[in-house]
Amino acid sequence: MITMPETKAADGVQIDLVSGERMDGMTSMEKVRMILDGVHEGKIVILEEGLSPDEESKLIEVTMAEINPDEFSGIEIETYPSSGSADGSFLGRLMGKSEPRKLTVIGPANRIETLHKDETLISALVSRN
Repeated sequence: MITMPETKAADGVQIDLVSGERMDGMTSMEKVRMILDGVHEGKIVILEEGLSPDEESKLIEVTMAEINPDEFSGIEIETYPSSGSADGSFLGRLMGKSEPRKLTVIGPANRIETLHKDETLISALVSRN
């Protein structure tokens, strides 16, 4: 994982870029916990290879259980390319030929003001507080 040096929240936004290699050695729950621990600290977490659909569901489930209006407002999550764009054909999905998701951006819901995704771009506007 590449992380920026510890800074005060007023100095900027910390972004953790997590390699697929690092994620390969983790269980699904370890991945979820690593992501949520980072987001709880106000970081933006970018996963090189994204999460499986089951892992993404688990992340959402655990996030919902941890939401507290005074402390943690949840997450924003976007993946590029979207799950249907790798091999969108029914036959391709049936034969298991879909590519894994590639890039996933996850951050605190109260810090990401805008998150836009299209076929070629994820764009996020992140507030400092």
